[in-house]
Amino acid sequence: MSKEKLKIAFYWAASCGGCEIAVLDINEKILDVVQIADIVFWPVAMDVKYKDVENMPDKHIDICFFNGGIRNSEQEYMAKLLRQKSKVLVAYGACAHLGGVPGLANLSSKKEIFEKVYLSTPSTVNSEGVVPQPKTKVGEGELEIPEFYDTVRTLDQTVDVDYYVPGCPPAVERTLYAIEALTKDSPPPKGTVLAPPKSVCDECPRKKESKKVSNVYRVYEKIPEPEKCLLEQGFICMGPATRGGCGARCLKANMPCTGCGGPCPNSPEQGAAMISALASILGLEEEKEMYTEEKVEKLVDQIKDPIGTFYMYALPASILRRRVIRQ
Repeated sequence: MSKEKLKIAFYWAASCGGCEIAVLDINEKILDVVQIADIVFWPVAMDVKYKDVENMPDKHIDICFFNGGIRNSEQEYMAKLLRQKSKVLVAYGACAHLGGVPGLANLSSKKEIFEKVYLSTPSTVNSEGVVPQPKTKVGEGELEIPEFYDTVRTLDQTVDVDYYVPGCPPAVERTLYAIEALTKDSPPPKGTVLAPPKSVCDECPRKKESKKVSNVYRVYEKIPEPEKCLLEQGFICMGPATRGGCGARCLKANMPCTGCGGPCPNSPEQGAAMISALASILGLEEEKEMYTEEKVEKLVDQIKDPIGTFYMYALPASILRRRVIRQ
């Protein structure tokens, strides 16, 4: 008697949609997946309604890959619903795992975001100052749309999460490994990040010489040498503070790591770990006596948008979480 197929679901919350494409990037391997599993819910690819999920028995779905952070009430509802209906819930991709790029909106309040998007941009014509409301009365009755939250949350700040697949989007290897690991009779321990514990630096083929630098460059300001460590050339590369498993793809393409793999296991605060690494490469730790306060400020001033640099993907998951806004 043949073994019953697994039931798999995919859902897209506050993210760009790249994780949906990452699922398809496994190419012909998708044929192996359909041999062992049926996809029972995937709004981007299938005509399945929320009510269909609501009518499923609890734990009907074997594995749900949930990508995107929690930005509004609809996404929170679906996170809780899919948690209820799934045996295993996976935070798939940087946005579900850490908050991702949408999480940088935590530097602003809901009021500030609406002011910018709906009222003050040069291309906006909105003389009546209308902004979205969760409920609006119209001729046919009451129109309801999802409520926009003030703070972007990670998936595990909303519901219990079983596993994490890092990346923006996850590399093909990570997706295949996750499917393979979670369809075995003995899956990894709950809470596992399904990626190697080593850093991106450990996967990077570039030569490291423990060289100190005195200038910080943005990627458009200087053409990097192709074989030398980018950090030692003055480019802020998040490799030392970022979990690997991506094969250092960005570095092989002459671009610095931006940190989408999230923190390394021994340094859960990714931004702080990178700031420490940067202090070392700038010589600020070993040679403090050589740096006046003025010199330190000059070096720090070269780092444009430090929050966006050190917490591009992980602000909601960090100890900072968001900017404190006092009304």
